[in-house]
Amino acid sequence: MSIDITSTANPKIKWLRSLHSNSTRRKEGVFLVEGAKEIAMAIDGNYQPHSFFICPEIAGDVSSDVEHEHVFTISKDCYERVSYRSGSDGVIAVFQADAKTVNDLNFADTPFFIIVEAIEKPGNLGAIIRTADGCGASGVIVCDPKTDVFNPNAIRASVGTLFTTQVAVDTTENVIDFLAKHEIQAYGALLSPDSVPYTEANLSQPAAIVLGTEHDGLSALWQKNSQPIQIPMLGQNDSLNVSVAAAILSYETLRQRNAR
Repeated sequence: MSIDITSTANPKIKWLRSLHSNSTRRKEGVFLVEGAKEIAMAIDGNYQPHSFFICPEIAGDVSSDVEHEHVFTISKDCYERVSYRSGSDGVIAVFQADAKTVNDLNFADTPFFIIVEAIEKPGNLGAIIRTADGCGASGVIVCDPKTDVFNPNAIRASVGTLFTTQVAVDTTENVIDFLAKHEIQAYGALLSPDSVPYTEANLSQPAAIVLGTEHDGLSALWQKNSQPIQIPMLGQNDSLNVSVAAAILSYETLRQRNAR
């Protein structure tokens, strides 16, 4: 079969490559998704596809299976130029970014949110979103992020659940107002004399767990507007990886709610 794009100097290949940059994705309002499974999850999550790029040498002749006006076949050299992971199945799509704020969130009577403040590593963010999916959380709220929610590494670490989980990005001030408006109790993960063990917090009520960065912890604003809880640390280190802490607190929430 004929290949639409064979040169790595092609403008479309250069454009795809540029979308590895956070700033370019924000400017363009689009993001990359690699892999047939993740692409299908993005479509199921109502994200709008912009274009598809298929490498027949890897994926086979599947371009006719994709119903979209912008479908391009590309050579293996071109694909390897724009791919961001190993062991891919030869399909990359560009989607329109659909950034949500807390005002876009839907939830039931007893919501549970995972809130992360100023998160820096996209892999950690993706792992937290994967945890939210696994424990049935109402969603993930990202306050003042230092990474892009649609970073390819966040998508990869979430194994596509970023597209099927509610993820909102907003300021700390707006999130605090949102929690107060809906009478959702915030529990901040914090090592302090006032912190109680996380197993003693009432996570069966409408609740949100709030996690800061591993380096700086929670901001003063969150410390003021949350009840401090802690995970016991019995060794030399005083903190866990933020995604590990999120998983522990999330499944404690699920345990308490199942015990009611």
